[in-house]
Order: sequence, then structure tokens, then C-alpha cells
Amino acid sequence: MRMVLPISEMEQAAPYMDRRVLEHIGDGQTEAFEGFENFDLLAFDWYDVHSTRSQSAQMLLYLDREDLFIFCEDDAALARAQAIVTELEQDELDHQRLLYSFFHRLLRGDMDHLDQMEDRISDGETRLLEGKLTGECLEQIVAWRRELLRLKRYYEQLDAIFDQLAVNDNGLLDRQAVRRFSNLGNRTERFLGSIQNLREAVAQLREAYQSQLAIQQNDLMKIFTLVTVVFLPLTLLAGWYGMNFVNMPELRWRYGYPAVAIVGLAIAVGLVWYFKRKKWL
Repeated sequence: MRMVLPISEMEQAAPYMDRRVLEHIGDGQTEAFEGFENFDLLAFDWYDVHSTRSQSAQMLLYLDREDLFIFCEDDAALARAQAIVTELEQDELDHQRLLYSFFHRLLRGDMDHLDQMEDRISDGETRLLEGKLTGECLEQIVAWRRELLRLKRYYEQLDAIFDQLAVNDNGLLDRQAVRRFSNLGNRTERFLGSIQNLREAVAQLREAYQSQLAIQQNDLMKIFTLVTVVFLPLTLLAGWYGMNFVNMPELRWRYGYPAVAIVGLAIAVGLVWYFKRKKWL
């Protein structure tokens, strides 16, 4: 017997399952994989990497020597599971082969998704190094971090399931099934390796963004500092000649005011020339 049902309708499969299953699930003790003497119980949070949907949905699978049941938390997960099982049933597979093929179809195209994500992150790095900082840059970096974290949790659950199925403690699977699930475990490990590399790339991208932002702020502060330095001598002259000393010779000289103006301009021009020579401007 095999069924694909919502978790809320699990009672329909109760007559065909071990009586301990519903008690076990009702107590909230379901983990990624739990192997019993006569059956295996698999649970993971399915995440659709090929859609914009960011919400995960639990899938719960029950396997014994005669039955395979798949229970889904929401409509999206139910539709996905039903589509896969309906397609596979045309090949008249046994439960073990169908379970393997179910996971195989579930992971189809995931590496392409990771490759496309790597390309997007690489393009983001190129734009960032070109100095094209926008408010969307940080938002995109945060979105990538969240996406990679969701993918990491998703594949970690599947990797744990495949490893335990490959161990096959209760002898429920034949040798070929064990080998197939071992291969799936190797695949999810490659996914996790790619995700780890992408997470490191995003972390470096965030550091580069912060560095570019710091450089822009430093450039702005340098401009303010240079403007202050240029006008500081002029401020000194203005303060000097703003004092009420009637016996200052410049005040009685016909060309005193133009001379002070020329001196101030010369100081400003000289400082600008000096800054450019030192490549501070």
C-alpha cells in the first residue's frame, strides 16, 4: 500500500502502519530519521529551491516492507509529492526503488540552482568592486545569506536521512537500495560543500561592501579635512585683522586690504598645490 496524504489526514493510513507511529508523532518526537525494528520514519522540512516560495513545509515518510506513505504539511508540498509519485508509479517500482526515485526527483536541478546563485553572487562582487554601491547591495547580500541558510538546513536534514538509510540497521532495505541512498548522501554532501563555499563568498562580499562604504566615508572626511585646512589660515587672518588695534600699520596703508586678500589667496592656492603634489586631492 502506498499513499500521499496531508498530515491532517494521517488517520486514513493508520490501519496499515505500526500502531506506535501515531503515538510517536503525537508526542512530537519526530526527528530527521528514526529506524525501528520493522519500519523507518523519515521527516524533513521540504524547501522548493525552484520557486520564490521561502517557506518550508514538513514531509513525513513511513516505510515498512509492505507500505510506503508520504504525509505533507501544506498544499504545495502535497502537490509536489503527488506529482512525483504519480509519475513514478507508471514505472511500477517497488517501495524501496520508489522512495529512492522520489528523493532523486526532489533534488533534480538543485545543482543548477546553486550554480545560478553562484553566478549572481559573482556578478554582485564585480559590481561592488567597481564601486557601484547602492542601497540594494546590502539588501541583496542579506537575502543571499538567508537563502543559503535555508538551503543549508534543508540539505543537512536530507544528508542525515540518506546516511541513516545507507547504514540500514534494521535490514529493511536491500543491497542495491543501500547503495543508491549512499549515492544520494554523496550528492547532498556536494550540495552542502557548494553552499559552504557560497556562504564564505557572501561573507567576503559583505566585508567588501563595508570596506567600500568605509572608503567612501573616508573620502568624504578627507574632503572636509582639506577644506578646513585650506580655510584655517584665512580664518586666522580674518581674526587677526578683526581685532580693534588702531595702530596696525596695514590699516593706515593704502594697499593694506588688497595685500591681505592676495596673501590669503596665495596661501589657499599654495595649500591646494601642496595637497595635489602629495596626491591627497
